[in-house]
Amino acid sequence: MKLSTLSLAALAAASAPCVQAQTVGYDQVGSGSDEATASSSDAGGHGKSGRGERGGKPRRLEVTPYIEIDQIVDAQLSPGNDVLTYTQLAAGVDAGISGRNNAVSASVRYERYIGWGRNARDGDAISGLVRGYTTITSGLTLEAGALATQARVENGGSALSGGLVNDTTRTNIYSVYGGPSFKTRAGDIDLSANYRAGFTKVEQPDAYVAMPGGAAADLFDKSVTQMADVQAGVAPHVIAPVGLGVAGSIYQEDVSNLDQRVRDMQARGLVTVPVSRTVQVVGALGYEDVEVSSRDALRDADGNPVVGRDGRYVTDKSAPRQLSYDVSGLLWDVAVMWRPSRRTSLSAHIGRRYGSTSFGGTLAYAPDDRSQLSVGVYDNVSGFGGQLGRALDQLPNDFVAVRDPVTGELRGCVISLDGNNCLSGALGSVRSAVYRGRGIAASYSREIGHLNAGIGAGYDRRDFIAGRNTVLAAADGVIDENWWIAAFVNGQLGREAGWSANVYANWLSSTDALTGNVAGYGATLGYYRMLARRLRASMALGIDGVTRSDPLYDDYWTASALAGLRYSF
Repeated sequence: MKLSTLSLAALAAASAPCVQAQTVGYDQVGSGSDEATASSSDAGGHGKSGRGERGGKPRRLEVTPYIEIDQIVDAQLSPGNDVLTYTQLAAGVDAGISGRNNAVSASVRYERYIGWGRNARDGDAISGLVRGYTTITSGLTLEAGALATQARVENGGSALSGGLVNDTTRTNIYSVYGGPSFKTRAGDIDLSANYRAGFTKVEQPDAYVAMPGGAAADLFDKSVTQMADVQAGVAPHVIAPVGLGVAGSIYQEDVSNLDQRVRDMQARGLVTVPVSRTVQVVGALGYEDVEVSSRDALRDADGNPVVGRDGRYVTDKSAPRQLSYDVSGLLWDVAVMWRPSRRTSLSAHIGRRYGSTSFGGTLAYAPDDRSQLSVGVYDNVSGFGGQLGRALDQLPNDFVAVRDPVTGELRGCVISLDGNNCLSGALGSVRSAVYRGRGIAASYSREIGHLNAGIGAGYDRRDFIAGRNTVLAAADGVIDENWWIAAFVNGQLGREAGWSANVYANWLSSTDALTGNVAGYGATLGYYRMLARRLRASMALGIDGVTRSDPLYDDYWTASALAGLRYSF
């Protein structure tokens, strides 16, 4: 198979468009591929693989609704020694649907906690992950996805996984996106276009709801993202020895906090040079215009910023919009793509974006049908909503959700042998300010007999951008860094029983003196046995902890245990 007949989407095993893509990739332009779809090579993408095999996948329909009742005990190990008991009532559905022209994977769950005792607070939670596509007509598909999860918000906006069911720092996070993708060929010219719209919301934790006259918590509220791109090109040796193409894109994110706005527009020409049967080089030269702007907070008679009932600053709609970031001019980059076989692909690029050097790339390696490795390096400007939506879009369509066996909450990764499998790096911090995000994310999955195992790890750096004449000025120039790792393994014990184990860790550091360094850790072990055809009993143990560098805050450790029953319909 000659490389010149393949798109970058196939090369990088990233064949779906990235919902928050902020640059046009090299995937179709000048490649001449019938498989080409749009993706972004420097939007952190290392997304789904196997889209070109849609027609070859077996048809599958698995929908399993269930109800569940559990008894949970939480024992505080540090700094106190409280022991709290809860009854958990849950209902949910796990689904996997795939056919010749569509695929959807979903895991959605609602939980109601009933506390026993004065200190055990009642509460509820919704968690879910949905990802899929459907083919409307030949060349036209509709992509969509959604996420609902919870995080424990620390001082300064750091967000950690898990937490006690009655923890007042827990908050709900929601994200949803969708849009069409179109590709066709007009004579020798390959054409593609994509549009995505997304919405992300972070609810205010009870612990951070401001009192009258109190200070605001700098936490992201909500944002709307939109992305559109168009590409056209011809393959090498059609009208010239090299492939030629043009591309353009626009990305915009509107953040509700102080009316922040990210607008990223670019246009570029591309030249594809086939070097060998397995290697090609793509050069791009174009123009970009990137702006970040916002308004100031409403001020009271004494000049102090007004804080709303939700604990966030109230935006002064009459205040003029202020630029906090403005970069325009020539952009360029060079990408090298290598695909020695259908199981291995590598792309890497370096160039100039955002007024400085920018680089990124993807690696997809599947040595056999039971294992896969995915790595992605990214560089982009967005808000929290854009980063989370991007990570959601890059998840595979065919997955099984990994859940905490005690709380039922989603963990950082999913079980799949397609593409990037983890979301952990997209959380980290829920500051409201826009930032330039750079980092690396990697995941490895393997089936070993009746075992499924996976591990994900990464590093995420966020350089925050805020108007110096606004109330967010203190966030301008702040750098948050997040190192994270998540791993899981599960298996069967005969035909009637099974087990699972999960571990995770996050290490967050910040140049913001009010935030300091925070680390979160956790591990769980679960066991189940079928009592009847649709009835199963479960037991689980877990431990979670938070450590802080600030001596004013105690480290926090809890142990938990669960026993329960689930009936599946």
